[in-house]
Amino acid sequence: MKLKLLIGKCLYGMAKGLPASDSRPFGGISRAIRASAGRMILSGCGKNVNIERGAVFNRNCSLGNNSGIGVNACLNGTVSIGDDVMMAPECMIYTANHRYDRTDVPMRLQGTSEERPVRIGNDVWIGARVTILPGVTVGDHSIISAGAVVTKDVPDYAIVGGVPAKVIKYRMDRRDESLSEKG
Repeated sequence: MKLKLLIGKCLYGMAKGLPASDSRPFGGISRAIRASAGRMILSGCGKNVNIERGAVFNRNCSLGNNSGIGVNACLNGTVSIGDDVMMAPECMIYTANHRYDRTDVPMRLQGTSEERPVRIGNDVWIGARVTILPGVTVGDHSIISAGAVVTKDVPDYAIVGGVPAKVIKYRMDRRDESLSEKG
């Protein structure tokens, strides 16, 4: 197991700088190499995944079927990403924060808070430069607009945006949802 992880990290170290998946003519090859490395590193990795150029992640992350980690994205800590998740470039997902509770000790010396994992549901679209903070759960079928800072859980089917992110609207009217459940 440790050998597999080591090989994966070495392979990803070389593949991290390869061209983006949509570039011609080598994007497809780059995508395949990064996906192979991801399968060796990630705690769980589905089929048809896309780990883009420059992405940073660790062993505690999992990636579902048909999902991707965006260009230059950074996933710190335990992050679970469901199926069919699209992630745009430069997203930041954090599972811990700096401590700041003591005023007699500089913040840089106080260490970090306890980890609070992040969970991204299925069929989620995360826009460019989104920041998701510790402990957040992003519901299924939701959209996070570009530049949003997500500090609280996102409900299923919600479209959120802003700093801090707030629900803008829902992808489907709640009345339509209750009708489809009845009939």
